[in-house]
Amino acid sequence: MTEQKRANPAPLGLSGFALTTLVLSTYNAGLLSSGVNAVLGLAAFYGGLAQLLAGILEWRAGNTFGYVAFFTYGAFWEWFFLTSLGIYGGVTAVGIGYVLVAFGIFTFVMWLGTFKSNMGLFATFLLLWITFFLLGIGAMTGNEGAFHAGGYVGILTAIAAWYTGLAQVVAEALGAKAPLGRAPMS
Repeated sequence: MTEQKRANPAPLGLSGFALTTLVLSTYNAGLLSSGVNAVLGLAAFYGGLAQLLAGILEWRAGNTFGYVAFFTYGAFWEWFFLTSLGIYGGVTAVGIGYVLVAFGIFTFVMWLGTFKSNMGLFATFLLLWITFFLLGIGAMTGNEGAFHAGGYVGILTAIAAWYTGLAQVVAEALGAKAPLGRAPMS
């Protein structure tokens, strides 16, 4: 018996993360000011649910890094969605800032795990931990410049994640190797 080929869940998780991050980051950067609630549906379903599903599928495939990353960031988007709706009551900017910095610490450690993967993941996680720290510091201190800078770095993060995910989809469709480059220690 031959085993049936399974789809790679990483492009789904990366795409859900990227699109949701891009939309929110345009608001965080101050490029858009009205209609910020447009990101809520994305946070609940594409950034949240799709990444949770990708994480479960990575677990099933035996990819611990993908499982932890997608499930954690899927849970982050669900937290963002519920917090934005006020489900947890009056969460302060300082409290949100602490959560963002904590996610920055987590992401920094995950970034260390990309040193032998590929340049796409390396760049995505590098930019993401910087994004979280800038947004967290901006939220905790009320420094609008740091918060806007986090939004701009978030846009770059989204581009890197989208490239990493979609390069895999297009390469597989064309029967080619994804052009993701070598990470520093690979």
